[in-house]
Amino acid sequence: MKKTAVIDIVGLSQSVIGAHTPFIQSYIEKHYIQRIKPSLPAVTTTAQSNYLTGVYPETHGIVGNGWYDQQDAEVKFWKQSNQLVEADKIWDKAKEVNPEFTCAKMFWWYNMYSNADYSVTPRPQYHADGVKAPDCYSQPASLRDELQEVLGTFPLFNFWGPNANIKSTQWIADASIYVDKKYNPTLNLIYLPHLDYCLQKFGNDFTKISKELGEIDEVVKQLVEHFESAGAEIILLSEYGINPVNQPVHVNRYLREHGHIAIREEQGLELLDAGASEAFSASDHQIAHIYIKDKSKIEQIRYELEDLPGIKLILDKEEQKEYHLANKRSGDLVLVANDNAWFTYYYWLDDQKAPDFARLVDIHKKPGYDPVEMFMDPKNPFIKLKAAYKLARKLAGFRYLMNVIPLNANLIKGSHGSPFVEKQFYPIFVSSNAEHKELEPHEVYERIFRTLEL
Repeated sequence: MKKTAVIDIVGLSQSVIGAHTPFIQSYIEKHYIQRIKPSLPAVTTTAQSNYLTGVYPETHGIVGNGWYDQQDAEVKFWKQSNQLVEADKIWDKAKEVNPEFTCAKMFWWYNMYSNADYSVTPRPQYHADGVKAPDCYSQPASLRDELQEVLGTFPLFNFWGPNANIKSTQWIADASIYVDKKYNPTLNLIYLPHLDYCLQKFGNDFTKISKELGEIDEVVKQLVEHFESAGAEIILLSEYGINPVNQPVHVNRYLREHGHIAIREEQGLELLDAGASEAFSASDHQIAHIYIKDKSKIEQIRYELEDLPGIKLILDKEEQKEYHLANKRSGDLVLVANDNAWFTYYYWLDDQKAPDFARLVDIHKKPGYDPVEMFMDPKNPFIKLKAAYKLARKLAGFRYLMNVIPLNANLIKGSHGSPFVEKQFYPIFVSSNAEHKELEPHEVYERIFRTLEL
């Protein structure tokens, strides 16, 4: 067996590799780089599932970072159970070939209740009084306590939200080295999210992202040097690149204006009622799954959506087959945004009636992905004082809402999800093997498996 480390550097593409990433640039010059054709959708959970199963969403079922659960009549994003991935994973096949094979899965998604030998993933504590406390989940369970005793509590609030920064990525890297030293797994899968933040906030503006590029470069250097010293074969890869955007597209507002969205009003605030809606969008970066209650109205709603600016492609279930996306979980229609556009989840027409969670970091309540959660409201000059006051209430044991997130989708300058972007924004695959063709997403699985030399 060949010890292997796969380091997933989120958002890394040839568009940002260069002077600000000297180690990565030098490493690539000594190895071989290939582009990976982006998945549809080119989002975290789909790309990772493609890589780890060798099949597409039509088979493994991960049609995005979230989808509409038709039985519960709820939109569910960022769930973590490994059983949601309906296909065997690379470690399943590896264990069949060589029972001595072991795998560490460090922060790759769908990590809970996986049969990987060792795993760690974010998992906050949700207290009865509404407090969300930083924590993580591990297999074996004792590993969580051991890592947090050595490295400190997992910095959850630096993993996502306005305070997202290098601390969470550094913690993951340190934990990965600790796990490797303790267990010496055959395959290490390591997820480094750091570039996801600055590239979505600022796009490819090097005057604003050079610091973050340098920070991820140092973490990658640390990991590579460790695994080289351990005699491991190293693969650097990414799930997608992030391309510049300047056009938020409010699909749910458009559907509401056409009479398709059902709304419940609670204490003067509006909630999208998915189960009662004729049609609504579960928006996910540059992809939107449109779920339609009455299937006889699919063509009517498609016709209406063709007039919405910012859409490159509309796929019905039959057309989704061409992109390996057709699945019971995928939308009756799937929208792909123009390169410069992305889809919001916003459904209210008056910000005064936006639900309370809209101004919070609350990835599970929102019926779609919300990158604006990375900002504090720039229009409020006292927003940091407000956040400090809310934090003081938390520390004092009082109930609080950290309602500091703006409702301005124009703040976002980078996105991903579409497979039709320029090649400089394609995800990449770096290894010691001299292969020069572009990889299809499912071929990443075979490349990793061959590297293991089982």
